[in-house]
Amino acid sequence: MIVSSSLIVFPEGDTQEIPHTLKINQLTDVNGYPLRLPLSSQKMIVFRVFRISTRDLPGETQRLFYLELVGMPELLEYT
Repeated sequence: MIVSSSLIVFPEGDTQEIPHTLKINQLTDVNGYPLRLPLSSQKMIVFRVFRISTRDLPGETQRLFYLELVGMPELLEYT
């Protein structure tokens, strides 16, 4: 039996398991949940998925979603 898990990887290298998958360039909140556009405010911490990889371990497959922080000037485009 193989267990599948999804993890977000923050810019600092910390990881957090999430119950869903993400797509490239998808905007997420700090907990890895997708955000709806337009954003309700530019005063939020927003990450973008810039890379997805798969890691096969004995008995487990991990999907890693690497995040990058979206800066304030770019956030203005989404509000």
